[in-house]
Parts: sequence; structure tokens; C-alpha cells
Amino acid sequence: MENKSFGFRSELTLDTFVIPPGGKYPMFLFGIAIYLFSVFCNLMLLSLIILKRNLHKPMYFILFSLPLNDLIGVSAMLPKVLSDLVTETNTVYYPLCVLQAFLLHMYGGGILFILAAMSFDRYAAICMPLRYSSIMTPRVIICIISLVWGLDFVLITSLFSLQTRLPRCKSVIMNVFCDNPSLLKLTCGNTTVNNVLGLFTTAAMQAVSVSIQVFSYVKILITCMVTRRSEAKTKAVNTCVAQLLILIIFEIVSTFTILSHRFKNVSADLQKIMGMLIFLVPPLLNPIVYGLYTSEIRNTLLTVSANIFTQVGWLR
Repeated sequence: MENKSFGFRSELTLDTFVIPPGGKYPMFLFGIAIYLFSVFCNLMLLSLIILKRNLHKPMYFILFSLPLNDLIGVSAMLPKVLSDLVTETNTVYYPLCVLQAFLLHMYGGGILFILAAMSFDRYAAICMPLRYSSIMTPRVIICIISLVWGLDFVLITSLFSLQTRLPRCKSVIMNVFCDNPSLLKLTCGNTTVNNVLGLFTTAAMQAVSVSIQVFSYVKILITCMVTRRSEAKTKAVNTCVAQLLILIIFEIVSTFTILSHRFKNVSADLQKIMGMLIFLVPPLLNPIVYGLYTSEIRNTLLTVSANIFTQVGWLR
């Protein structure tokens, strides 16, 4: 029976996957493995950037925001989904549901802005190498990082602030986690303003991020074509391919998820799966692509690992 108490402390019911008999615990163990691996890789990347002086450079100060943002996204979504899978409670208090949705949307916007900031840093380093130090000063880096998180916070807060003006007349979230579209479907008022602002916010984030990245990568491509240094070309191409790969994956999955909420013929289970991939795939791939794929981080990690193995007697 649907809960008819729609106050601030009311409970909401989350939808569930249709799981075959005997599939619950294997799925739970698989989810735990994904979560622990993602947390481990992102924490390792954060630790390397903090502890190793050779990584105290503008590029890595900006990169620091990426694993931090990934931890927010995967931790806000996956533990709750796995807990509901085992306990079969599938309920959440309204404030916690809003908090989860807020953090997940902060994560989504954060990826776009962080990738834009990283592409600008690579543009300055590759296209203006002699002026790079004067451009990417500590003050500029702080401003860029503050702008990334501040703009993301303001846009998402303005989006969620409109939720409070609408009365709720439903208590079933048609998803395995809370997000803004699902919360909006609980209301019984006119949601036109919310839908318009939601589409505008999404379009604005996409436009700002993609515009900066397209500009940066086009300039980098032109610079690579005219330069004769093969080493510089290889380094530039590796950096661009890594960033573009994550951007393309995120854009494909997020675009489908956004559109799937606006078409009734898309199955609910497919919506749930695609929605979860947004918060699972980037946190898994980002540490590998941006961490291990970057030679300086990879070499630092190998050095640290070799020292640890030597100390415990695994290497002689």
C-alpha cells in the first residue's frame, strides 16, 4: 500500500530490479567488488597527488578534483542500492532521498566542468608551453577549481530549490536510486518551470563544457600538426585521447538516460541500468585512464609499489 504521509519526514519507496532466484547475492558481491575497486583506485590517485612532490603541478591539482568527484558519485549511489538489494527494504526518508539526488547531480555536473578545466590546462601546456607557468599560476588554479565546484553547486542548488514549491502526492520512486526526474514525478502540481529549468541547466552545463573542450582540442590538434617534435605529438595525442574517451562514454550514457525519462516506450529496467552506469563506469575508468595512462603518475605508482614490495621482502 502506498504511503499517504507526504511530510518532510515521510518515507519513499524505491523500485527494484526483477532478480532471478539465486541471483541476489552474486549480484551483491559483484557490486561490492566494483565499489571497493573504484574506491581503492580513486583513493590511491588522491594519495599520490597529495603525497608525491613530483605531482605538485597545475595539471595534477586540477586532476585532484576528478577522483574526489568520482568518490562522491559512486558512494552516493551504489551502497544504498546494494543495501536495498540484500535487505529488501527499498525505502528511504525524503530528506535522504533529496540529498542522494543532489549529490548525484553534483557529480554529473562536476565531471563536465572538471573535464573542461583539464582540457584548458592541456591547451595552455601544449599550445603555449613558454607561457604556461605564467598562465597557470597558483592563484589561477585556485580560481579554476573554485569556479568548477562553485558553478556546479549553484546550478544544482537552483534546480533543487524549485522542488520545495510543489506539493507531493506520490511516494514511490520509479528508480533504484533518487534523482531529480524521479523526485519530480512525485509531485502533483505544474512542473513546467522545473522541466524547463532542468533542460536549461543540463544544456548550459553541456554547452559550456563541450565548447571549452572543442576549442582546446582543436587548438591542440593544430599545434600537433605543425610541430616537428614527435615526442610532443605523442604526449599531446595520449592526453587528448584519454580525456575524449571518458567524455564520449559519459555523454552517450548520460544523454540516453536523460532522454529515456521523456519517452514512455523505454523499459523501466533499461532506464535503471543506464542510469546506474553513469555513476559506475567513469569512477572505474577515470583512475585507469587519467592515472595509469599518464606516464608521470604511472611511474610514480610503480616506484611506490616497488618500494613497498622491497620493504616487505617480496623483491630483492
